[in-house]
Amino acid sequence: MRSVVLYAHPPEPDGLSLQGHFLYKGLLKNNYESWPCNPEGELQKEFWYKNFKPKVAYGIGYWGNVPLLVHDPLRYGITPVPWFNADGWVANYHDDLSKLPLMFTTSEWVRQTYKRDGVDVRKMVPMHIGIDTNNYKPINDENSKEKIKKLLGIKNNEKMILTVGGDVTSKGAQEMFKALAKVNEEFKDWKYVCKSWPSDCSHKWYEEESKLVEELGIKDNVIFIEGNFSTEFMPYLLNAVDIYAAPSRLEGFGMLQVEAMACGKPVISINHMGPSETIIHNKTGFLARVADKVSLEQEWVYPWMGFPEKQIIKFDQDKVFAYRADIDDLTNFTIRLLTEDNLRDEIGKNAREHAVKNFDYKYISRKIAEITKKKLNIE
Repeated sequence: MRSVVLYAHPPEPDGLSLQGHFLYKGLLKNNYESWPCNPEGELQKEFWYKNFKPKVAYGIGYWGNVPLLVHDPLRYGITPVPWFNADGWVANYHDDLSKLPLMFTTSEWVRQTYKRDGVDVRKMVPMHIGIDTNNYKPINDENSKEKIKKLLGIKNNEKMILTVGGDVTSKGAQEMFKALAKVNEEFKDWKYVCKSWPSDCSHKWYEEESKLVEELGIKDNVIFIEGNFSTEFMPYLLNAVDIYAAPSRLEGFGMLQVEAMACGKPVISINHMGPSETIIHNKTGFLARVADKVSLEQEWVYPWMGFPEKQIIKFDQDKVFAYRADIDDLTNFTIRLLTEDNLRDEIGKNAREHAVKNFDYKYISRKIAEITKKKLNIE
């Protein structure tokens, strides 16, 4: 089966680009002919489409990318097979997606989001994202761990908690702040590192985050950093931590959570959305209950979404756009992992085994190829 994989290529250190890159690499590892292609590159797309005539075009993105990832391949007689996430709601292209013979979603929760918003999901197949478990793995190098902690200003006796995101508030950092203020009453030797990408969004949230940690009296325990870290460096950072925390407010999969598990680290998250499908509660991490939901009655849409003009769309029923994890659960889980070394080690070991078995990119790519061949009757 010949295919082209449409994603931000050459690969960038962000979730969507890596999702596509490891699909492409995994297809090659499983002896399938495939070519990577940036969906914005018109000349190279036409070259692959016309010269090599792939059977399918896998497209990595979300519903807003339908013009590039669905319409374009169809113009060349190539079957588009999107592998989409969800960003809160599906505003457009419902008919285009409903007509597809096959589509993948990054979790069952994402699939249900498309269903909620009016897309026919009978031919949608949930498929978790594959990661490189040979890159993200336990690193037995105490010197590297100590150097990273020293660079961050963390003492040897202090436990390190980490959250990584485009902005950390969307990954549940503000809920963790509130939990850690309670943790601090019982256990004080900890530092919480919040790593974000440089962006207007992260800078805007930083003002609110800084104010909150000061109000909670934990300012000296929280370390904010930002930067573009490579996939070669991230395993070293993850190996330096004791706990990875991401009780995300909106999460269709949670790649960093899975990468942390692959590094043998226990993960604290939320018992909903993608994390509830990737983390096994009490075995590979802890899942806090949902304490609150944020729903909207209406939302703006724009021309870049495929609408003729900027306008407000009112919903027939309120749509849930975000969740908040239970603070007491986060507090209890964090205290246990900070104070029970054997528990932390056991869960970390289970997490590594779980990630290797279920999320390695070679395994995921093989499943995608096999399902594609079966559903589309490709030899």
